[in-house]
Amino acid sequence: MGWLELTQEVDEESAEAVVELFSRYCRGSAVVEQQVGTEDGGEPLPNPITRIRAYLAPSDDQVEVLLLIQQGLWHLSQIHPLPDLQIVRLEDKDWEHAWQDHYHVLRIGRRIVIRPSWRTYEPLPDDIVITLDPGMAFGTGLHPSTQLCVQALEDAVRPGMSVLDMGTGSGILAIAAALLGAARVTAIDNDPIAVKAATENVLANGMRNRIDVKLGSVEAVSGEFDLIVVNILAHVIQEMLAQDLARHLRPGGLFIAAGILQTQADDLERSFAVHSLRLVEKRQDKDWVLLWAEKARE
Repeated sequence: MGWLELTQEVDEESAEAVVELFSRYCRGSAVVEQQVGTEDGGEPLPNPITRIRAYLAPSDDQVEVLLLIQQGLWHLSQIHPLPDLQIVRLEDKDWEHAWQDHYHVLRIGRRIVIRPSWRTYEPLPDDIVITLDPGMAFGTGLHPSTQLCVQALEDAVRPGMSVLDMGTGSGILAIAAALLGAARVTAIDNDPIAVKAATENVLANGMRNRIDVKLGSVEAVSGEFDLIVVNILAHVIQEMLAQDLARHLRPGGLFIAAGILQTQADDLERSFAVHSLRLVEKRQDKDWVLLWAEKARE
């Protein structure tokens, strides 16, 4: 019995639900990949192909768990039709590295370069290079919401800032903030696998003295920050706001939220107002939206 690699093509409406379903049953976080194709004339296709990929661990109940996932996908397909789930059985020696083939050196924004730890790269003079080994944690730089966040951090982070990264995943945003000049960064995730991956990536980038990685959620946050970045799912951001996450943002501080589908942005904007967050800017990449807000000054 080996690991199973599960891949599901989705559309905008079903992406979040499939990510939740996979994350419920599979090891680590589901990885979202977008492939932009072209028409015969070279023009980009109007709807990029989105795939959700996850890995199901070998266990005595693997078959039963796979059936639960397939049943969940069937129910979702009654609302939004889905193509068949693609299942690939991996040899024990291959599963840990199966996902590595999908990741290459990636430039995001003006200066940030994501270098997977198994790839080589010769940096340009102004490059800020993040060495990243996501393992099974979310945050490779491929997903549009992660790219939107990195670009926003390039614009928002100032030397000496304190930054809170909620749902840190691989630690990519926390490391970006520190390399951009933040003096103190707290990175929190409720997934032990993500905390392990983030801790290892912090060490690989020489940031152990500036980034504190913690296991937990809003209850693990203490103190106030100049900037909070949350790149998760829209309903999780809503829940964190309901748990008073915004009280940890100093007056005039910045709140950057992503992982939000275009259809969910309006509801989240309304939640911002309840928590004294004023929308400053909205950014969008394909179907994904980033909301940039500022906390009211006292």
